[in-house]
Amino acid sequence: MTQEGPGQSPSTVAAKRELRAALRARRRAVVAARDLAEDASALARHVLDLAGDMASQQSADGEGGPLALSYESLPHEPPTGELNRALVAAGWRVLVPLTLPDLDLDWCDVTDPERTPLGLDAPSRADLALVPGLAADPFGTRLGQGGGSYDRALARLSPPAPVVLLLHPGERTDEPLPAEPHDRSVSAVLTVEGVTPSWARGRARRPSPPGRPTR
Repeated sequence: MTQEGPGQSPSTVAAKRELRAALRARRRAVVAARDLAEDASALARHVLDLAGDMASQQSADGEGGPLALSYESLPHEPPTGELNRALVAAGWRVLVPLTLPDLDLDWCDVTDPERTPLGLDAPSRADLALVPGLAADPFGTRLGQGGGSYDRALARLSPPAPVVLLLHPGERTDEPLPAEPHDRSVSAVLTVEGVTPSWARGRARRPSPPGRPTR
């Protein structure tokens, strides 16, 4: 549910709501035509390329290896199960969110069967964040599901950590998306076709794109 708060424009909230409905319908049609098992393998390959680049540039987390934020995908989202396992096998610690009653995000280790909460501030130690959403524009504006969960979580990231949005091919739009001051931008978009950096003030944000760029 979209949560309107202080400083939010009613017209922007309404525009986002209408756009989300259209994007969800389009996503259902896209997923029906895709081989999600093949997509899962392609995303895992691209994420390992990206993670290797990040690990060579960033300091390891204090618990023995680099730390990635990821998530457990829903049926219509780009599949994350294989890429999460690939990151763990490559020596990364992977945290996934636990949604709280107020829609804020706690985190747990993806390998922890007890799903022990690690605290709201877990993102502050991350070297890389892989996040969900419905669309992005070339300037890094991300359209999420409307609860504001990731806007709050991404505000707790260490500033150098790249934020990479996972989308299906064709979900990155060339048109600017509606945005508000609290919206958190992304560094790049990742699809099965590769990584496309976002742009800000005429310059590409990190990370540099391995593989073939998304159109």
